[in-house]
Amino acid sequence: MTDSTSWASPGGDTPQPSGAAPSGGGYAPAPGAVPPAAGWTPPPKPGLIPLRPIEFGTVLGASFQVLRRNPRPTFGAALLLNALVVFLSTGISTVIVVSGFERASRASLADSDTIFAGTIALALVATLLAVGISIVAQALLQGVISIEVSRATLGEKLTLRQLIELGRGRWWALIGWTALLGLAVAAAFGVLIALSLGFFIVGDPVAIAGGVIFLIVGILGLAVVSVWIGMMLAFVPAAIIIERLPLGTSVRRSWRLVRGAFWRILGTLLLVSVMVNIAASVVTTPFQLAATFAAPLVNPAGEVQTDLTVFLVLNLIVVGITAVVGAIGAVLTTAATSLLYIDRRMRTEGLDLELQRYVELRATGAAGADPYRAGLPPTAVPLAPPSPTAP
Repeated sequence: MTDSTSWASPGGDTPQPSGAAPSGGGYAPAPGAVPPAAGWTPPPKPGLIPLRPIEFGTVLGASFQVLRRNPRPTFGAALLLNALVVFLSTGISTVIVVSGFERASRASLADSDTIFAGTIALALVATLLAVGISIVAQALLQGVISIEVSRATLGEKLTLRQLIELGRGRWWALIGWTALLGLAVAAAFGVLIALSLGFFIVGDPVAIAGGVIFLIVGILGLAVVSVWIGMMLAFVPAAIIIERLPLGTSVRRSWRLVRGAFWRILGTLLLVSVMVNIAASVVTTPFQLAATFAAPLVNPAGEVQTDLTVFLVLNLIVVGITAVVGAIGAVLTTAATSLLYIDRRMRTEGLDLELQRYVELRATGAAGADPYRAGLPPTAVPLAPPSPTAP
């Protein structure tokens, strides 16, 4: 039995009986032809990415878009935190060392040893202070960028204050996790060095050679293990700050999400890191070379005071440029990790459906629950409303 009508032609002609000749530029379907599927629409893209599993190109493009889309709480916060860390770790240490050597060059021989000892002590204190502040800054930046990516995916454009408010109650857990990772890496390297010292203490050439081999193999093995564990735990900050899970649960959560996609996640993050490091080297290397070789050109007479002044000024310039480049790199790598976290949840848990449901509900004017915590106890912190400037 033949259908009485066919679907409309692309030109908008009215349906015709299937046996009739086409008129007005229309066409009649071939016998047995299947009409095109009706009602299908692509996944919505309310903000940063389309609400579907994403590929590498989308991850890379969206990571850069995080910088452009909402620069104040992303690049601004990263620059502020990174500049603070770089200034403390490099700037203050450089000032302390340069001023100490300058004072020692003018002091008597009896006082120079005391000045050197004081300079080293102050440099160590500045280094320890920089390490502590670096841990806090890294945790804060990871949290801010993770929340920004999660809300930008829904089309929300929040201020830095709103982002910090959304993470309220989880910042100390994130700082503790970052500190724990740093201590674990330091302890592992400390144990490796302590074990290798046993070979060198013997003093025998064979033992020394064995110590060198043990140290090289140990460093390579530790690097491999660190990369593997680092990838398996890459989503812990997102689980802590976005899903507001306890630390132990966040570790298990990250392990489950990464399992089955280890090489894809490693390759993506490794490629992003290589791109960031190459770009940073291209930008900073000329200034570092200038800081090293400019003093003899500016001061051919070799005056100590002038050499130290030129060296100090150029190094402070390098510090500033390093802070800017480091801030961009930190945003890109953290944003890529957060996007991969969202992608893994879409692929394994159907998070894209929860996000689409939330966007549709929001379009009706209703306030939905946090889609990232679907199936979990409701968050104690209410969601900040989308900014009027959201796309």
